[in-house]
Amino acid sequence: MKSNILQKAELARQASIKLAVLPTGIKNSALLAIAKALKKSSKLILKANKKDTEEAKKSNLKDVLLKRLMLDKHKIDEMVEEVKNVAKLDDPVGKILSQVELDRGLMLYQVTCPIGVIGAIFESRPDAAVQISTLCLKSGNSVILKGGSEAKNSNKALVKIISETAKRNKMPKGAIQLLETREEVSQMLKLNEFIDLVIPRGSSKFVKYVQEHTKIPVLGHSEGICHVFVDKHADIKKAIDICFDAKCQYPAVCNAMETMLVHKDIAKRFLPLMIKKFKKANVEIRGDDKTGKIVKNIKKATEKDWATEYNDLILSVMIVSDLNEAIGHVNKYGSRHTDAIVTENKKNAQLFMDLVDSASVIWNASTRFADGFRYGKGAEVGISTAKIHSRGPVGLEGLVIYKYKLIGKGQVVKDYVGKNAKKFRHRVIKKLF
Repeated sequence: MKSNILQKAELARQASIKLAVLPTGIKNSALLAIAKALKKSSKLILKANKKDTEEAKKSNLKDVLLKRLMLDKHKIDEMVEEVKNVAKLDDPVGKILSQVELDRGLMLYQVTCPIGVIGAIFESRPDAAVQISTLCLKSGNSVILKGGSEAKNSNKALVKIISETAKRNKMPKGAIQLLETREEVSQMLKLNEFIDLVIPRGSSKFVKYVQEHTKIPVLGHSEGICHVFVDKHADIKKAIDICFDAKCQYPAVCNAMETMLVHKDIAKRFLPLMIKKFKKANVEIRGDDKTGKIVKNIKKATEKDWATEYNDLILSVMIVSDLNEAIGHVNKYGSRHTDAIVTENKKNAQLFMDLVDSASVIWNASTRFADGFRYGKGAEVGISTAKIHSRGPVGLEGLVIYKYKLIGKGQVVKDYVGKNAKKFRHRVIKKLF
């Protein structure tokens, strides 16, 4: 008999073929029905989540993971709005990217299409199940989900609501499925003939494990070591607000600031005010020797600190001599996720944004903006630090690829080779339909 995961993968493949050609109206109707069902089932979802959080507390789950796990009425309302926003977005499938007349009566179209079957593995955050599954539905992909064991009850409740609502609204059977064991994940990573893309969301250790144990293409990021550089031309109040938000608004996420770089010419004016505010918020400061001479009673930073994603109320601080040193530090120790500069100098800002090799570079705003919902993508399936196909917060555009459609009138290649070969026109049609 076929294994459970193999049956699910085959069903997902069949569903993906049907999903690829579903009209936009049907997909949007299903998404709006899912949003309504999530809202209606909020008590059931919270009950399941309460069970998860109680078990997590008993097992001494780290505070950072516990915060990601917990749901409340506000978070459910956010989920509902995200689903509605996905429904409002343009359908990414079937868009003509280019149109070339190879010869008279021989037209080549480059057209967007779904990737196929997505394997999505995520830790702690049950709301990821909603984001990923709804984005996959809108982009015409089927998805096999695996959440962290700490959120098993929440994930079961959410995926059941979404999958059953989807089926009632003309979505094919098997479009959204849930795995429940680690063994199933190990098996899924071997099914490269059925699964087209794996998206892992979690710790750097977890993402690296996935990357090392599959032949399936992996879209994701292993770490979120984000920086904010306070330039000598920074507005101090603006810098304090931005840095505090980047670290403290939600320290447990991958786009929170982990290292703050400060220009030496502004350090004596900026650091005492900034670190005083951080200490009031219980942020542990680990500074270099120069920082320690300006602000007392802080821990000394080590080489390891510059390359650490804390996901907690801990911050590394370094004073740098100039813009180039800041850029060099970010490119050496950063994870190519999100990095920001605070400055009123346009030339410095542009240089930083051009030379920092990250998926998101930001000028005079918090790193916390690097998010699919905030970027107007409705939601995100994850954040990619890769440079192939999709980069940064990945929304609908990262869940489609393209195919070439060539339409002719009986043309054959032999007429275009040899002594009397016909010549190609290769006329680009700029007006796309």
